[in-house]
Amino acid sequence: MTENHRLRLRALLAADDDHGVGPLTRICALAVVELQVTGVGVTLVSRAGSVDAQQRLVHASDAVAARLEDLQLTVGEGPGLTAITSGAPVLAPDLGAARSRWPAFCPDAQRIGVAAAFAFPLTLGAIALGSLDCYRATTGPLSRDHVACGLLLAEMAFEALLTEVAGHAPDDVGWLSDIHAEVHQATGMVSYQLGVGVQAALLRIRAYAFAHGLAVATVARRIVDRSLLLDDGNGTTP
Repeated sequence: MTENHRLRLRALLAADDDHGVGPLTRICALAVVELQVTGVGVTLVSRAGSVDAQQRLVHASDAVAARLEDLQLTVGEGPGLTAITSGAPVLAPDLGAARSRWPAFCPDAQRIGVAAAFAFPLTLGAIALGSLDCYRATTGPLSRDHVACGLLLAEMAFEALLTEVAGHAPDDVGWLSDIHAEVHQATGMVSYQLGVGVQAALLRIRAYAFAHGLAVATVARRIVDRSLLLDDGNGTTP
């Protein structure tokens, strides 16, 4: 069921590709319809969890979604930030009941018309790039199918976001011929170690590099000399 749902969502995104609208814009618009929410925003967080972490709004479906992302950045808390640090969806169907969890965020969010918020981390294993944040103007939970759909849309947003910041699509491996051979070698090593295809291995390397503020070549060198191991969760030092 999940794979069929993924294929359906990708087909819907592809159907809108002729309109010259960027993928993140289309993903947010699709999320509004599929999750039956009022608005959606995508926030990028580089070096999450570190003292020099940086957060910025990448796209918002409407003005309230944009203000919601700005509010989380201002007060330093909220569903999106919690989703990023926990690596799991954060569902708040009634912000009035969540004030003890986010005392600085909830009152102001309610004042701008947000009654419920749902956040999905943009992650690959334990590598987090940001969050897909949805809000409703009325209280009420997401259904199980809506949560599953949100996770799939977050997966697609992760790929789109990485493509935007790295300049290469996840399935584009042609550019490898123009860079250091260590990236080729590292991609092969990660592919073998994790039992995934070359494209998936390269996506993991790119994601780790971006999330940690490193050059792809630097990450590749550390993988090749075995000072860095990309496992199914996060990069570890042997």
